[in-house]
Amino acid sequence: MPEERTIPDVRKSVTVAATPEHCFEVFTERPKDWWPPTHVLLKKQRAGLAFEPGVGGRYYEWDVEGNSIDWGQVLEWEPGRRLVMTWRIDANWQSIPDDERASRIEVDFIRVDERHTRVELAHVMLERHGEGAERIFQALDGPSPGETLERFAKAI
Repeated sequence: MPEERTIPDVRKSVTVAATPEHCFEVFTERPKDWWPPTHVLLKKQRAGLAFEPGVGGRYYEWDVEGNSIDWGQVLEWEPGRRLVMTWRIDANWQSIPDDERASRIEVDFIRVDERHTRVELAHVMLERHGEGAERIFQALDGPSPGETLERFAKAI
């Protein structure tokens, strides 16, 4: 039986001047304000991004012609505290149709004090991407907070 290689998690964080509840709201209700513009799965110009609230909801984008594509499915939805979702991409940064080979993104909103929250974002289970998972790890692994959380902090 071949040995399955485990790819390390990629963990990043940023501390912002906002409550965990506000951070969760901005993250899930205003993704267009922080989502990197180069992170697009559609072939046409992206018109919007959205999270469907609750476990089982999807997070997805749609284009100017109304076509949509799912980035993944919500696995945990705890407003003001935690969000976990699948990440449906392959090693070539293309969409995959289901969660069979999808890794996970975990986002924790941790109160530092009355006015500050640490937002921790982790890409976990990257080995699920199979061939090319190491390339995904290398692309994600870099200095914290990374582009996504840097843009999120600006949106707050």
